[in-house]
Amino acid sequence: MALPEFETIRLDEMDNRVFELVLARPPANALSKQMAFELRQAASWLAGTGAARAVVLRGEGKVFFGGGDLAELSSGGDMTPSNLNEMTIDFHGAIHRLATMDAPVVTGVTGTAGGAGVSTVAASDLVVAGESARFVMAYTAAGLTPDGTSTFFLSRVVGLRRATEMVLTNRMLSATEALGWGLINRVVPDDVVVAEARALAAKLAEGPTHAYGGAKRLLIAGASSALAEAMERESYAIAQQSVHPEAVEGMDAFLNKRKPSF
Repeated sequence: MALPEFETIRLDEMDNRVFELVLARPPANALSKQMAFELRQAASWLAGTGAARAVVLRGEGKVFFGGGDLAELSSGGDMTPSNLNEMTIDFHGAIHRLATMDAPVVTGVTGTAGGAGVSTVAASDLVVAGESARFVMAYTAAGLTPDGTSTFFLSRVVGLRRATEMVLTNRMLSATEALGWGLINRVVPDDVVVAEARALAAKLAEGPTHAYGGAKRLLIAGASSALAEAMERESYAIAQQSVHPEAVEGMDAFLNKRKPSF
């Protein structure tokens, strides 16, 4: 299957249907209109084809994702409500696809995650960060309000009080603080971030991809719904999953005390 080609990002296939989605606008990997559009196209391809069993998301170079490219938007005359609305719709479409598709998304953070970079981290399934990584919202520092689904995901992963502090004061979190706040899952030496993210994705790629997707969507929906609604969704989802080949294999492996082959 031919991979789509882009100008500001890169999509590579590795072993066992693990795909790597690379933000490729160094040095800051800042979000432009083109990049937002291409991220949506790439995420739609990954979700729509079902080709991926896991995805590694990372930035090219020393910076993970520096947020919106305000310099380009301003100099190009694109800093208008209609253009920003179009740009965020594309970016939100990308985040939604990555957050709700079956394949788990493992994000590797080196250097800075700013603004939209923090939004992306908060929406990721699992996050590995380097020891020198830093996280800052930065929106209100430029007189702007948050986007990138951060008002949904950020408060759910770090709590409303801490999310409010990050947004209003633009406090920069170290990797250790981000780990303590629940924004990321693990901290590793800077030079092994990509290797660790790839290893984690490879391990997940051996698992029940369809079940992962169902679990991801249940968790997102359950974060903002009533208990009764969450229980109803869980009942329906597990009943449907129980007859999927993954569950048949998984339960047989469990009962016969062997490793499942998904």
